[in-house]
Amino acid sequence: MFFISQASAAFVYFTVFLILPISMILVAAKEYGLSSLVQPHNIRLSPIGNLVTITKVGESLNIRFYGYSFGTILNSLIIASIVTLFSTILGVLVAFVLARYDFPLKSVLRILAIIPLLMTPFVNAYVIKKLFGPTFGYNTISWLLSTVIGHDVKLMFAGYSGVVLTQIITFYPIVYLNVYSSMNNIDPSLEEQAENLGAKGFRLFRTITLPLSLPGVMAGATLVFIFSIEDVAAPIIFGVRDVLAYQVYSYFQGVRVGLGNPEAAGLSLVMLVIALAMFIAIRNYVNLRQYAMLSKGGRWKPRIRKLGLKGLVAIYLFVFPLVLFTVSPQIGVFMLALSERWAETPLPQGFTLKHLMGLFQIRGVFKAILNSVLYSLAAVAIIVVLAISTSYVVSRYKLRGISVLDYLSTAPLAIPGLVIAYGYFYFFHDAFLGTMLDPIVNPALPIIIAYSIRRLPFAARSIFAGLQQTHVSLEEASLNLGASRLRTLTKIVIPLIILNIVSGAMISFVYCVAETSVSITLGGLGGDITSPTHKAPISMAMLDLITSGRVESVHLAAALGVFLILVQIIVIVLITLVFKQSYAFIGV
Repeated sequence: MFFISQASAAFVYFTVFLILPISMILVAAKEYGLSSLVQPHNIRLSPIGNLVTITKVGESLNIRFYGYSFGTILNSLIIASIVTLFSTILGVLVAFVLARYDFPLKSVLRILAIIPLLMTPFVNAYVIKKLFGPTFGYNTISWLLSTVIGHDVKLMFAGYSGVVLTQIITFYPIVYLNVYSSMNNIDPSLEEQAENLGAKGFRLFRTITLPLSLPGVMAGATLVFIFSIEDVAAPIIFGVRDVLAYQVYSYFQGVRVGLGNPEAAGLSLVMLVIALAMFIAIRNYVNLRQYAMLSKGGRWKPRIRKLGLKGLVAIYLFVFPLVLFTVSPQIGVFMLALSERWAETPLPQGFTLKHLMGLFQIRGVFKAILNSVLYSLAAVAIIVVLAISTSYVVSRYKLRGISVLDYLSTAPLAIPGLVIAYGYFYFFHDAFLGTMLDPIVNPALPIIIAYSIRRLPFAARSIFAGLQQTHVSLEEASLNLGASRLRTLTKIVIPLIILNIVSGAMISFVYCVAETSVSITLGGLGGDITSPTHKAPISMAMLDLITSGRVESVHLAAALGVFLILVQIIVIVLITLVFKQSYAFIGV
């Protein structure tokens, strides 16, 4: 009876706050019609625009990358495909180097490779635009290039190319971490046998190492594709409006002034179908292939070789600079937050702490921090209860169909946040019109519930891993001594997995605080950050500050980015060094 009640409560929660809101998108799309999706502004077979423009003005050579427009839907698919391709190549390269070779400063490279995953919504895209995008003067890369070669060269990434560059830098570590994990799990005897049969170098990598790493490659690539489709920060910063994410986001901008675009329902449905198709495809792909590896027992040690002179040269002259290049946005966030001014100049000017102090002195900004912390704490409380319940039922209750609960607890990782935001708005605004659940009346409760659904997979996976490591005989002993199942759970099981619970809760908290999609859509309905009673979270405040057009506000947004980075670093240190648990990055 205990398991049935727990499973029923979890199913009800998922039904009301995940399945129903998402299914309402189908209703909305049918209501407003899907015929507009095939209009030329959504699907354009004859592209417009230019990939690259090269002009010479006096002694100055201007090279400007932009890109072709194929319409809203095709643009998103093409951008996601390009980002996935280059993120996969870069992620596999870095993973292979770190998994198979030993060299000085290897630990430094490993740390640098995960820094791009430190989330700073909108600010990292803004910094990339400062470094590589179009400006009134020199961007940073043009200034460096002109200084090195001694000629006046302006290299700029604008529009679609800027979005692609930003997303590659941001998302490639997802592939790297998944592939790195897969390569470390390869039985070394398989590679040794291949070498004994004559396979060496690239042939060994192509025929043995890479095929055995494909689960990690495909998982990482799939997540990158989904995240690229739903990313709204880069399109906003680079002014790319004809992509799916921006169009769905613009719907909420219209709602704020009573002019919502009905086409958003169809575009949300397209995003949902693409994401779920990718998610289902990767699950079927991995399940249909055999990756069995045999060993003599025990835990094997991955094959790690010393690099020769040529290898060291390649690492330090190619891989290290490449990874440092991807870390530049996070470095730029700190530079922007600590500088007095960074406008038309290629480098920031002056040093000041006033922007960091402004986080606590400017009422509207401090209110955004408080809102995010309160929303996240409330969401984490729900997440912990739901994660313990679902993980315990799935791991201990053997009943046909119970695996559906496991899928529901992990599925939000593959559903774009903008889709959830649209479904929540359409569902709660219609079903609970004028109540505290109506996002227009008060977005706080819908935001908290959306956070609890979106960030549940991190805690659920951490807690499930703890339950897998806890032998069921300890619970059976408690039950045999007369304790109820609930008392056994609270007095025996939870104390044994408390580190997993705390770790999962902290990871979920970090991702809630830095959540973007729901925060700038539902959160954007909570009023302007200049109002002392606004309901906007941190991400919405950062967007408002960056798009305000005021230089001072941009530095303040960067200070919020520094705040988020420091929170993430503190949580990572606590989980890995104090609790001795692994920190679960997205998809890893």
